[in-house]
Amino acid sequence: MKKRRFLSVLGLIGLTAALLISGCSSQSSTQQGDKVELYMGYNSDPPTKKKMEEIIAKFEQSHPNIKIKTMTAPYDDFYQKLTTQIAAGNAPDLWQSDGTKVFGYAQRGAILDITDYVTKEISKEELNGLEFNKDSDGKYWGVPQGIQVGALFYNKDLFDKAGVPYPTADWTWDDLKAASVKLTLDANGKNADDPAFDKKSVKQYGFAFFGSSRGAFNILKAYGGGVLDPTLKKSIINSPENKKAVEWMVDGMQRKLFPNPADLKAFQSNFKAFLSGAVAMQIDIYAATTSMNGAGLNYDVAPMPKGPDGKRFAPVIANSWVINKKAEEEKVKAAKEWITYWTTSDEAQKEWTEVGEAIPVKKSVANSEMFLNPATKPENKKVFLDTLEFAGTIDTNAVFTEWVKVFTDNLAELFMDKYGTDDFITKTDQGIQKVLDDFFKKQ
Repeated sequence: MKKRRFLSVLGLIGLTAALLISGCSSQSSTQQGDKVELYMGYNSDPPTKKKMEEIIAKFEQSHPNIKIKTMTAPYDDFYQKLTTQIAAGNAPDLWQSDGTKVFGYAQRGAILDITDYVTKEISKEELNGLEFNKDSDGKYWGVPQGIQVGALFYNKDLFDKAGVPYPTADWTWDDLKAASVKLTLDANGKNADDPAFDKKSVKQYGFAFFGSSRGAFNILKAYGGGVLDPTLKKSIINSPENKKAVEWMVDGMQRKLFPNPADLKAFQSNFKAFLSGAVAMQIDIYAATTSMNGAGLNYDVAPMPKGPDGKRFAPVIANSWVINKKAEEEKVKAAKEWITYWTTSDEAQKEWTEVGEAIPVKKSVANSEMFLNPATKPENKKVFLDTLEFAGTIDTNAVFTEWVKVFTDNLAELFMDKYGTDDFITKTDQGIQKVLDDFFKKQ
């Protein structure tokens, strides 16, 4: 009896010890006092590098058990090095991903599925853009680091000079084209509505679009079309809605209201056409405000115009923190602590807002006077926040770069009158589907 009681007590002690050990191991090592070195990557220029270093220093002060080691470089160099590191298996534990690359990293198996962390520890009500990293299966792959959303930028001086009212939230794409007629001028100052207008000597265009987030994709979506279906594995280019949108674009090009690819090339950079005051309107994202303010441009922003059926679309790029799928457990825990700090700390959010690189991800900061300050251009910054209600991703996936090349190359040839709209639709649909099949059928 005594022996049985002794064994029972011994068992209880053992169970208690096991529970204690188990309880301790479930806690973050950062709470226990163990030192964790978190290897973090981000692209930068001198101002963003300096500000990021300051925020990291404050994080380390409040999280003394986490030391952050960084890998950073300008955009192109950073992603080139990151690609090499991923292939070699020595990529950072955590990195800031361009929003167009998140699903690509996920589909290639490079980053961690963080659905459990996002759904249990991140508040959708307090954060902008969380849903833009959720795939068609409902999995979350990143947490926004900064939001870029598209709007219609317009040069107020050119509008005033032409006596054209500024764009409004009620504008359709046809309203934009009608205004472009008045704003497009030839070398003799005749606008495109004048019978004497010379299309061969245009010195000022009404509207310019190019690339992916600033380009034709947005017009297709507003017309009810698009490029890929929700699975991001099938082309939907061949549709009546897309054909109408393409015809609208071709008409503007042929009337010289919009610069074609050759016209834009003459500016040496697609961005210089609007920056130099040679274009009255352009689709662009929030990050462009830095260069526009630097150029001293007198401009403001309006919501993207509506399509024929009232549908409105704006591109969004949610640059995001993602976690390396190969990161050790303690590094993953430390990475989540950094992400939580970044998204919930008013101090970190306000400091990053000062750089002017992105819309703050924390809603309370984004809606604060600090961000919306009308004394700095653009005056109507709330357009960016309101636009999030109807914004969407630009169909980014693992082969985004490849299918965008097919799309833009074919579009350029269409705009240079090398073939017609029907041929563009057929050729582009087949070309994009081949890119998708070549990748996804091997998965």
